[in-house]
Amino acid sequence: VQLQAFGGGLVQAGDSLRLSCVASGRTFSYYAMGWFRQAPGKEREFVAVVSGNGGSTIDADSVKGRFTASRDNAKNTAYLQMNSLKAVDTAVYYCAASVLFRVDAILYPYWGQGTEVTVSS
Repeated sequence: VQLQAFGGGLVQAGDSLRLSCVASGRTFSYYAMGWFRQAPGKEREFVAVVSGNGGSTIDADSVKGRFTASRDNAKNTAYLQMNSLKAVDTAVYYCAASVLFRVDAILYPYWGQGTEVTVSS
């Protein structure tokens, strides 16, 4: 599975942004799609994950109520809708695929290249 994430940019605090992750291959629905982020000087952290059929999601406490992971299997695309963005959300965001619906980055063998989100306060 090859993944390509895009949609990042520079926004102001309180704004919204939607990230997209396009996957290659015919078995997209077989994989849970996770979103992770890495801020400067910090370790990569889990953000959200959506199950293969899109019916279940898990959100990190830091983004709960603001970010929503979803997917469109017909388009081989996963999304991360980010609302009420804060300066602390500034990071490089990565999408990743796993056959397991989990939050641990080590369980994701496939990763996109990352897209940078900068939130100015």
